[in-house]
Amino acid sequence: MFEAVIFDWDGTLGDTRQAIVVAFQRALGEITVSVSDEYIERRIGIGAAETFRDILRSAKTPFDEKTIQHLVERKSQLEIELTDQVKLLPGAKRLLDELHGKIRMGLASMNNRCVISHLLKAKDLEKYFDVVLAAESISHSKPNPEIFLKAAVLLKSKPERCVVVEDSVFGVKAAKSANMSCIAVFTGVYSSSELEREKPDLIVRTLEDQRIPRFILH
Repeated sequence: MFEAVIFDWDGTLGDTRQAIVVAFQRALGEITVSVSDEYIERRIGIGAAETFRDILRSAKTPFDEKTIQHLVERKSQLEIELTDQVKLLPGAKRLLDELHGKIRMGLASMNNRCVISHLLKAKDLEKYFDVVLAAESISHSKPNPEIFLKAAVLLKSKPERCVVVEDSVFGVKAAKSANMSCIAVFTGVYSSSELEREKPDLIVRTLEDQRIPRFILH
């Protein structure tokens, strides 16, 4: 049996896509940079700072790290203002309830800590997680495995005794690089073939799939 389960947040437990895209677009609009919604959506999971760097490089807009930090802070503020647009994905609360008290649980998100802390409190989810890691907790974003390896240490579990629940190719790559099992969920922007290429241990359409708790608690 696994000792710990580590959840991603954006697109895995929380339906945050619209709020994230709107927050990015409004922040970029303030510096008159334009990018498609899809460009942003395909980078959810690598962190706001890295996404802004990608966007500004593509737009050939000069920047420094002070600019990136300002954009990240502005995007985080805007996303918090859009809390009402964020809903839990189908089956998320039920799954957390089913696992609570039976296995150690962590949250490892490349979103920023102020956003994650606010949303967990707003959605009454704080009680489920023994450990919460956000973008500020690590030096290297997904697909680097750092965030999951750090979560395992804090959860007092070896990587091979952890299972990750993810929706993005970046997250699945990170989990497998960490030598962890991984459940991939089709609730993000990635196709089944894109996720299958990363060889997760289980692929499900939604968190309502009863194979998930069976796999985690077997």
